[in-house]
Amino acid sequence: MSETDLAEWAKREPNEFAKAVKAASKDEISEAMRGGESRATILSEVFGRYPGQFRPDRAGSLNAVIHWNITGRDDGGTDTFELVIANGACTLSPSPEHTDPKVAITVSGADLLNLIGGRSNPMMMFMTGKLKAKGDLGLAANLDKIFELPRA
Repeated sequence: MSETDLAEWAKREPNEFAKAVKAASKDEISEAMRGGESRATILSEVFGRYPGQFRPDRAGSLNAVIHWNITGRDDGGTDTFELVIANGACTLSPSPEHTDPKVAITVSGADLLNLIGGRSNPMMMFMTGKLKAKGDLGLAANLDKIFELPRA
């Protein structure tokens, strides 16, 4: 897949986006996640879907704040998204309002897309330091169970 506009693919169905990411080259993924409008569109689409992918039947009585810190911008900055799970619902805030999340996950933009595309195993990423989790590691390990995430 050459010259793929991952920002445009991000607006499609989650599984289609995951397949496009899996087919993209490492250079295409890195370029898309460096910064600017492409990165902003991709992250907005990815995290904007989390409330709709939330599985309250699997979350039970969980109440938690989750911070996602996405590194790797050209300017050295980090984009942070906050998911709040409370009373059987999940809401998203593009900027954190809670200073004490139950878990904070840090990953580069390119590694996030590799995860979405099924190119990377989250446990291996954690073991090698590409994905960091601070706080409730049990919750971090079970995120794929309480969210219906796309599969490539």
